[in-house]
Amino acid sequence: MKPFLLLATRAEDRPADEEYGLFLRYTGLAPDDLVRIRLEAGPMPAIDLDAISGVFVGGGPFNASDPIAKKSAVQQRVEAEFAELLDRVVARDFPFLGACYGIGTVGAHLGATIDGTYREPISIVPVTLTDAGMDDPLLAGMPRTFEAFVGHKEAISALPPAAMLLASSPDCPVQMFRVGANVYATQFHPELDVDGITTRIHAYADHGYFAVGDLQPTLEAVRRAPVSHPSRILRRFVERYAR
Repeated sequence: MKPFLLLATRAEDRPADEEYGLFLRYTGLAPDDLVRIRLEAGPMPAIDLDAISGVFVGGGPFNASDPIAKKSAVQQRVEAEFAELLDRVVARDFPFLGACYGIGTVGAHLGATIDGTYREPISIVPVTLTDAGMDDPLLAGMPRTFEAFVGHKEAISALPPAAMLLASSPDCPVQMFRVGANVYATQFHPELDVDGITTRIHAYADHGYFAVGDLQPTLEAVRRAPVSHPSRILRRFVERYAR
């Protein structure tokens, strides 16, 4: 099998390594079949799309909507690299699944409106599939509404015509969309479980995802309901696109 890629941007080793472990667990892939590239650590290498099965993008602290003056040199490099990669991915309709930061990369590439209007605190939210989502092959077998982990300071407030809306939540209208037949992005985190999001809550406690003093309420918020369905999307992506 040609490997899948995981493009990652987390600078902190523990959440970065745990993210990779979660993608391995829920895709069912072995390490040799899911090659991680940590973009915060160095330039994106040349990626031959003919040599891989598909691309995953994890979450991270970068915000596409930040003013250019607030973006580090690393973030600006990563954004430029994603722009070049997505030119090829979208043109070829190549299998791609971006989670959280991944939705910002694809959204920015399409010219979507991305801002803080629909930010969501770290929590569990009900995500509901649209009619198009119910008919989408990647989401086959998913319930119409399912619980998912979220936590983001920006979101897409207006999708361009090229994108098909697949899922929404009460406080965030764009939770998942598709471009073409094979390019997907989610605002929620399909890779997370309770242990994984707990690690991130502690790792990013001073990054503005929740107010000072709200650590314990935030930890409690991610335990209020079981979350089991989103990870099925990762396994389904592998089953559909492995070649």
